[in-house]
Amino acid sequence: MRIKVDKGSDALYFRLDENKIVESEEVRPGVILDFDENDRVIGVEFLGISARATEEELSNLQFETV
Repeated sequence: MRIKVDKGSDALYFRLDENKIVESEEVRPGVILDFDENDRVIGVEFLGISARATEEELSNLQFETV
């Protein structure tokens, strides 16, 4: 899994695996899902992230396993 913050695009991207992306769909304004050839979600992109989180919050991402 990879997480990328792209300041130039003002986007946050979660990549779940490295399968080839064959389709993308904007499911809500500013939320894009990437699908592989088996129609599984393999990536999620959030646009306009600066309106959703501060730079400090983005630099201190926390992971929780339940």
